[in-house]
Amino acid sequence: MLSIRLARNGAKKRPFYHIVVSENDRIPTGRAVEVLGFVNPIAGSGEEVRIDAEKAKSWLQKGAQPSKTVLDLFKKNQIL
Repeated sequence: MLSIRLARNGAKKRPFYHIVVSENDRIPTGRAVEVLGFVNPIAGSGEEVRIDAEKAKSWLQKGAQPSKTVLDLFKKNQIL
């Protein structure tokens, strides 16, 4: 089963997250099926979240389950 979740990247104390589609049995930082966007929580007034809405909607239609955090991001960015 596929899930849409955050994969942490970035340096120590400077988090950066990719929104990825991956299989449930893989570790979150492992190989992803597709990258849908990113979240940069420490961005100042710049771009904090970028999500490819078309890709996200297509993966949701295919049955991928978003995590709670990703679901909140989708709602905040009006994808759902």
